[in-house]
Formats: sequence, structure tokens, C-alpha cells
Amino acid sequence: MNHLKTGEIIGKKRKELGLTQNQLAKLLNISFQAVSKWENNTAYPDIEMLPKLAVALHMTVDGLLGYQAAAADYDKRYDDDEYYWGLAPNNICYDIIKCLPPVKQYRVLDMGCGEGKDAVFFAKCGYHVTAFDISQQGIEKAKKLAKHNEVHVNFFQADIIDYHPDNKYDIIFSSGVLHYIPQPKRKEFCDSLKSHTSDIGINALNVFVQKPFIPCAPDSTAKEESKELWHSGELFGYYHDWLFHTCQEEIFDCNSGNIPHKHCMNTLIAHKAMPKGID
Repeated sequence: MNHLKTGEIIGKKRKELGLTQNQLAKLLNISFQAVSKWENNTAYPDIEMLPKLAVALHMTVDGLLGYQAAAADYDKRYDDDEYYWGLAPNNICYDIIKCLPPVKQYRVLDMGCGEGKDAVFFAKCGYHVTAFDISQQGIEKAKKLAKHNEVHVNFFQADIIDYHPDNKYDIIFSSGVLHYIPQPKRKEFCDSLKSHTSDIGINALNVFVQKPFIPCAPDSTAKEESKELWHSGELFGYYHDWLFHTCQEEIFDCNSGNIPHKHCMNTLIAHKAMPKGID
């Protein structure tokens, strides 16, 4: 373990999340002196404490220890003045607005926000937006995009595999990220999203679907290639008890990274409760 680097990481992430040493200590049920020692590099967390500490700081254990190989792939993609995914919002964003228009400042969680184009779009529309991504480079570009558009978004770095919502949201949104969730953990993951959705809220998710006639995207990272794509209808099954607004499968052309290729995707927009006026 790199003690010095770990102490620096703990202090940096704690401050990014707006936590005092005492607040972090209370989350972990330890003394604030222990947190202080970690950050001052006079002690380091016990191995049993690492998973709890990683969750509290919205990061992976690997990230906590300074191993950022996964994030590095995306940092390379985003290390350019241009925006890798462009600046136009995902089409699903417009469907979300139709389902839950911003008649008030509804709370949005954007998981895997990349360079922030969708999160900034929601903020411009009047939503209260929280967004995270594994890539620090992506987060920095997202913050610049928000500043350029004169909107506020609560951006932070986290790995979706280890992230656990700590609030309820009216809209939970994720596009093209959930193939990182291992298949055995997907039901538990979706159940967590559902339980952290407000009574009037929606989940808007899309996932890449495996088709034998569609090869792996040429710009896939090593980590992406090692993950399981979803099966047709798998996402829909986890939301069988919700009201579906959008439930579709499509094959589409993609030009990310300026390399033409195809994807198959399942898209779901589902309501937690029956909207008023529907019997």
C-alpha cells in the first residue's frame, strides 16, 4: 500500500465531498483523530475499513489505494479540447423532460456523466443535478462546460460499481455505462436505484445489448471488453413492477472516436408510481 498517496487521496476526496474530518469519522463510526492520522500519514486504514471508506468517499478501493488503471482509459479519451461524445444531449434526455417536466427543481442523478453534456443540459432546463464519472479528466471538462453555460452541477468522481446513492432523487439517469455492473449484481443495483427514487420519480436507463452479429466497438477500452453486455429484455425484467413509458430495443450507428460502428441498446424509462389521473 502507498501510505502517503492514500492519505492524500483521503484528504482530497473528503474535501471534494464537503465533509469535515469529524463528519467522515461519524460515517465510519470511528474517531476523527483516526481520520486525521490517515491524512497526516502517521497511520493508515485497517484492511477491513477500506471498503467502508471507499463507499463513504464514493470511490473504489483500488482508487483509494491509488490504482486508477480503469479511469486512465477514459482520461485518455477526454484529454483533448474537443468533447469526445460531442455537446448535443442524448435523445433520451428529451423523453425524460416529457415524463417529468421541470415545473419545479426536481433532483436528477446522472451516473457515468462523462464530460457532462447531459448533466449540463438538465441543469440548463432547471433541474437540480448531481453527476459523477470515473474519469477525473471528464469531471474537470464537465465543470468547465457547466461554467461556460452558467449553471451549477454537483460533479464528483466515483466508480459506478461501488457507488451507493445516499439521497432520494426524482430522476435517476444513466446512458451507456451499466455494462460495468456484473450480471450477478444487477438486480441488487437496480433495486437500490428504485429504493432511492422519490414517490413520483422515474428511472431512465439504457444498456448495451449483446448481439452475435455486432462486433465489439473499435474504441472500446480494455475494461469494457472484459465486461458483460446485457441480454435483450434483461433491464426490463428488473423493473417489471414499475410503469413503463419507454421500453425499446434498437440497433444504431455510432461514430464515437471518429470510428464508425454499430451498437444494440435497450432503453427504459419507468415511473415508480402511477401518475395522477391514470387508473
